[in-house]
Order: sequence, then structure tokens, then C-alpha cells
Amino acid sequence: MSDRQRMNKPMGRGHGPMAGGPPAARGGEKPKNFKTTMKRLAGYLSEYKLKLVVVFLCAIASTVFVIMGPKILGKATTSLFEGIMAKISGTGSVDFTYIGKIVLFVLGIYLISSLFSFVMSWIMAGVSANIAYRFRKDVSEKINKIPFNYYDNTTHGETLSRITNDIDTINQTLSQSLTQIITSSVTLVGVLIMMFSIDWRMTLIALAILPVSMVAVFFVTKNSQRFFKQQQEYLGHINGHVEEMFSGHIVMKAFNGEDRSIETFEKSNNTLFSSAWKSQFLSGMMMPIMKFIGNLGYVAVAILGGWLTIKRVISIGDVQAFIQYVNNFTQPIMQIANISNILQQTAAAAERVFEFLDEDQEIAETENPVKLDNVTGTVEFKNVHFGYNPDATIINNFSAVAEPGQKIAIVGPTGAGKTTMVKLLMRFYDIQSGEILVDGHDIRDFTREELRKNFGMVLQDTWLYSGSIKENIRYGNLDATDEDIIKAAEAAHADHFIRTMPEGYDMELNEETSNVSQGQKQLLTIARAIIADPKILILDEATSSVDTRTEELIQKAMDNLMKGRTSFVIAHRLSTIKNADLILVMKDGDIIEQGSHTELLEANGFYADLYNSQFEQASLS
Repeated sequence: MSDRQRMNKPMGRGHGPMAGGPPAARGGEKPKNFKTTMKRLAGYLSEYKLKLVVVFLCAIASTVFVIMGPKILGKATTSLFEGIMAKISGTGSVDFTYIGKIVLFVLGIYLISSLFSFVMSWIMAGVSANIAYRFRKDVSEKINKIPFNYYDNTTHGETLSRITNDIDTINQTLSQSLTQIITSSVTLVGVLIMMFSIDWRMTLIALAILPVSMVAVFFVTKNSQRFFKQQQEYLGHINGHVEEMFSGHIVMKAFNGEDRSIETFEKSNNTLFSSAWKSQFLSGMMMPIMKFIGNLGYVAVAILGGWLTIKRVISIGDVQAFIQYVNNFTQPIMQIANISNILQQTAAAAERVFEFLDEDQEIAETENPVKLDNVTGTVEFKNVHFGYNPDATIINNFSAVAEPGQKIAIVGPTGAGKTTMVKLLMRFYDIQSGEILVDGHDIRDFTREELRKNFGMVLQDTWLYSGSIKENIRYGNLDATDEDIIKAAEAAHADHFIRTMPEGYDMELNEETSNVSQGQKQLLTIARAIIADPKILILDEATSSVDTRTEELIQKAMDNLMKGRTSFVIAHRLSTIKNADLILVMKDGDIIEQGSHTELLEANGFYADLYNSQFEQASLS
């Protein structure tokens, strides 16, 4: 099977010992190692060095032109004031031509500044989108390389969060905050230079408010960050809870779990409300606090500026320009303080993405893989030991041989290790010791793709995707024609019900595939396995979700399908595997009996007890 075909697997949380564990902390928390994470993130940006240089220069140019404006406008203000005073005294008039030229010049530099800002934003949007694309591509490729036990220990929502929320956070920071860091820094330095060029005394007074501003900003950000972290964490809890309740709403209603679900939701929602309110309130306080502190600076500057103007040390236009610069001076301080919070969140998001990318991968493929032109289907388990947790072995010294074309049934109580055996055969997990051989070759000597393309698998938990019935069947063989699809559906006894559906084979299955029954879904997955035409077939409770009549039809189709193919059938209903060539009876990870149906009944052992108990139950019913 191809990579896409391998996705025909149960979508639950796995069978590992830690399946369904608590979700990890969300992206709102502080990173464990800010410096290392940001350095690694910068590595992603290194590919765009030239573009970033252009962005940096555009940011500087845009900011410089904006900074020039107030001082140039100050000349117009001075000219206007002096002209009015001269007109009042009768010694002159207002030079509107000169003032007009200044205004037009200022409009020009503001227009140039806007053009530089546009170019900067346009380039940075492209860079950030490309970075997000590369992250998603890397994560997508990593998903196919991570061992299955990762998903046993991690919820689906947690993995999806890294692909969506965390990468979106990085994207937004790169497209907005990175350029803002540059412009704010340049503004801070540029405005400071312009203020000193006007008057050093007023500049010192303006700088005196800086420590007060920094203390206020530190207080607000320190307290708000704690609530932002809690907000993000409980937002994740709520999302996870809603996802679980929505996907399992039938089970939740069947067990009258509505009240418990609402209680859990309200508990998380109340915490989210409290943390969101506090975080937004505290962050919202920053602007009024900074405005108040800034106004104190305005008062001091206005008084000193007025006195210096009277003394004719500076002009009134300089005072007007200086007041504008004071306003422009406090704004970048506030922006940088806000960006520091954003960078912390971005680093935490990037760290989570990098942690996923750094997860251990499946054992590397062999350098000289085996590739067989014609697989006959001989399968041998030789002294196999395995445990999802290496410290807890669940398959103990398992040995068995399946000859080409044989039908091998694996039976036993729940937890005996039946499904685990087929997962090992498909190499979803690697064994701790022993060998699994296909045509005499260790499966670890094949590439995973080469190995799996020889298997067809039909599981108890059906998997179909949103799309047409035709395309869901074609998933088993992407080169299959429409005629092949119909033949496969007929062999799986699915053709009849498909033709009764609206639009037939072209009917679209919805996202939850709830517009077909469970039995019909199983028939479609069987048709998908048939069209794959595998050398080795695995049926894991393939008929457990259909009625007796449909089960008989499927069983006949499967008997025809299994001719000439090595088949492994896992079944709880022992009546379905009477004609198996070999029945392996498992208990606690070991084969305790093996033989044909007749031989095992004559042995009057564990299998006979299982069969007779089912026969008695069937008779009673």
C-alpha cells in the first residue's frame, strides 16, 4: 500500500499504556529556552537574508522620513507665528508661499515614508507566509515519520494545535511584530536625536519620565503574562473538551453525560473567563497609564518650552515639534514592551513546533532494502517479543508460520495481543527481539512502503474521508478505473446499497460519514481492500459491525478474495473461522494452542471452551 493507503487505521488514541493522557501546556506559556529557540527560528529566516535586508532598510527609511516631519513642520509653525506677530505690529505679513512649500514637502516625505512602509509590509508578509508554509510542510512530513507510540501518548488535538495555532502565532509575529521591532527601535533612537537637536534641557525632562514608564510597563506585563498563560491553557482545555464531546456525542448522550459534560465545560469556562478578563484588563491599563505619565511630561515640557521661547533660546515651532517628539518617544517604548510579551508567546509556540520536529523518528530504513518482484506470501513469526512500553512485554516468545495462500485465524480473549500481532506484521511498531519474516526476509530489511504495499487491511474501526463513495474505494488503488471500482464493490456486496443511494457512486460522504450506516461503511472499506489486490490480507474483526445476512455475504466474498493469498483473520465470533487452515489461540501474549477447528475441538482445551461458550450463548439467544 501507499502512504495514503496506510491511513486505513483506527483513529482512536492508540493502545499504549499512556493513551489519552492529559494535554500538554499551550502556546501561551513562556518558552523553556528562549535564546536557543529564537536562534533556531532565525535559522529559518536565514534563507531570506536579502529580503530581510531590504525590509530593514525600508523600515529605517520609512521611520526616518516620519521623524523628519515634526521638525520641518515646526519651521512652518515658527514662520506662521512670526508672520502673525509682524502683521499685528505692522512690520510684515505671513509668508504663505514659504509655509505652503514646507507643507507640500512634508506631505511628500510622508508619502515616501508610506511607500517604504508598503514595500516593507509586502515583503515581510511573503517571508512570513513562506516560513509558515515551510513549518507546515516540515510538520506534515514529520507526521509520517513519527512512530505510532507517539500518538499513543499524545492527543490528536495536541498535534493539530501545533500545526494550526502555534504556526499561526509564528506567522503573525513575523509579519507584524518583527517589522514593528525595527521601526520602534529606529523611532526611539531617531526621536531621541531630534529631541537633543532641539534642546538638551527639555530632552532631559522628557527622559525623566522614562524610568516611571518602564516601572509601569514592567508591572503590567508581569501580571498580565501570568493570566495570558492561564487563558491560553484553559482555551486549549475547552477546545479539547468540545472536540471530545462533539465526536463522542452519541456515547455521551447514551450514558446521560450531559450534566457532567456541562459541569466540566463550565468549570474550565469560568477559569477562562476570569483569566481572560484579568489579562485583558491589565493589558488595557497600559495605554491609560502611559498616557497619564506622558501627559506629566507634556506639562513639564510645555512650561520649560514656554520659558525658553520667551528667553528666545528656541522658537515656538521647536516647542511644537518637541511636544510631538515626546508623544512619539513614549509610543515605541510601549510597543517594544508589548512586543516582548508577543516574542515570549512566539518563542513558546516555536518551541512546541521544534519539539515536535525533534521527536524520535521511526527506525531508519535499511541502506540495502530487499525488493521482491513476486511475493508468495510466506509469513513466519520467530520468537517475537514486544511491549508498547519496553519495560512491560505483552507478546512473549510468539512463533508461528503461515504458508502461501493459507487462512490464519487468530483468536483469544480481549487483551491477548491479537491486534498487536498484525500491527507488528505491518511494522507499525518494531519488535524488541525475534524476527518476523516475509518470504524468508526480515521485514526490517524491506522499506516500510515496499513492505506495506503487499498488505491489505480491513479494521473493526472503519476509516472513510469526506468525499464521494467512488473516491473512497479508489483510495486502495489510485490508478483504478471506474469499472474496477464497481467490480470491487460487487465483490464486497456493496454495489447494491451504493446504487440505492442518491447519486450512487458519486454520493458525497459527509465529514462524520454519518450519512451511511456502520455496516455500509464496513462494506466500503472491504471494497477498498479488494481493489488494492494485496498479496497478504489482514481482517481485524472485519464483520463485527454488520448483520448476520450481510456477514454471510461478506464471508463468501472474503473466501473468494483470500484464495491464493495469505490471510490473517482476527475474530471474536469463532463460527466465522471454522474453515481456517490454521487457528492460533492466544492468551496473555502467547500461543497456547494451534491447529484446525476440528483438531482444536478434539483437544478439548481453551479453544473448545471459547467455542462451546459462544455456541451455548447462541443457543440461548
